[in-house]
Amino acid sequence: MKHPLRNGMFALSFIFALSTTANSEEEVCSLEKPCFIGERSYHVLPPDGWDGKTKLPVLMHFHGWGRQGPVPINHKHIGDATRKSGVLLIAPNGLGKSWDFWKPGSRDTEFAHKVLDDVAKKYPIEQGSLMVSGYSWGSSMAWRFACEAGEKVSVLLGISGTFYDQSEECKTGPVEVRHVHGLKDTVMDFPFGPNGEETGPVRLWLRINKCVEKSAKTESWQTSQTFKRYEWSACKSGKNVKLDVHNGGHWIAKGWLKQQLVEILSDEAS
Repeated sequence: MKHPLRNGMFALSFIFALSTTANSEEEVCSLEKPCFIGERSYHVLPPDGWDGKTKLPVLMHFHGWGRQGPVPINHKHIGDATRKSGVLLIAPNGLGKSWDFWKPGSRDTEFAHKVLDDVAKKYPIEQGSLMVSGYSWGSSMAWRFACEAGEKVSVLLGISGTFYDQSEECKTGPVEVRHVHGLKDTVMDFPFGPNGEETGPVRLWLRINKCVEKSAKTESWQTSQTFKRYEWSACKSGKNVKLDVHNGGHWIAKGWLKQQLVEILSDEAS
């Protein structure tokens, strides 16, 4: 799988911005101006230096509560990470600046599929390269989408938000799970295991993938803060689950998403 990693200035006007037709007039959707699907909308951010032809891996990111798509698009730890990594960022807008992730059959899951279908008509997309992410409530929405979309999702990248009920049933899961959570999070509380295990945030995915919880390999790594990584690579499903925990609170950890993209794209290219 080719991943275009090119240096180049970030063209604010987006030479390669896409067009839609409404009332016989051409309208451009990019950056702050959303693309519409009926009454709903999403935002899109191509990577730096993209030639307008090369197929792109995709990251669909669900914004946090009270936000909208321009926030992750312009976020230094999200939009900056994708555009410098050769990844197409898609940021749907939630109704009422929120998401419906509480139960299966979410209206927002259906909407997200429509967004992906719409993007595929406008951009050359690499098949099998769909990454899904979110922050806070948006992370819980990413979990809901991954639970229902299954292996259509190549990687789930959850940030500080899970299902409150880790006993939720999913027919299958994404090809890979990566999640990060702060031990001192008091907004989307760190979901410790029943005996206080730090592996609690990914219990659902460990169960679905038939991973032995105590078999995790651990290591430390850091950006501007230190992470403890739990990794399960010998699950009976053949899939991988990774959990990064830190001693902070409810935030998007600096450099975390960028590092995940580096690892994921390097693995795919090898």
